[in-house]
Amino acid sequence: MLKEFKEFALKGNVVDLAVGVIIGGAFGKIVTSLVNDIIMPLFGLLLGGMNFSDLKIVITPAQGDIAEVAFRYGAFFQTLIDFVIIAFSIFLFIKLLNSLKKKEAQIVEAAKEPSKEEALLTEIRDLLKEK
Repeated sequence: MLKEFKEFALKGNVVDLAVGVIIGGAFGKIVTSLVNDIIMPLFGLLLGGMNFSDLKIVITPAQGDIAEVAFRYGAFFQTLIDFVIIAFSIFLFIKLLNSLKKKEAQIVEAAKEPSKEEALLTEIRDLLKEK
């Protein structure tokens, strides 16, 4: 069982997946910082100096040790922008990979087609076999 696990864990796909998850996590943190520290302050400045992380609708105000209950729609808006940026980045990356695969497939397909000389020689060979 240990041997099977070792074979599974060391396959290229599993290692690639692990690297992708680690890079994706780091990329997510970068995008979150970009949104929270650069985009949202600029967006808030354009809308009159508001801080989006403070936007909320208070349902129950804080009383003593009990924290307030509120809909924090500003924080939700920031998270939504994070998601859109990450989703668009992934879309562009997948589109790039697909275009590279198409080019690779076209190269392989072009390599499979015989040249004009080979096609002519094949026809001559077939005609000679018929006689």
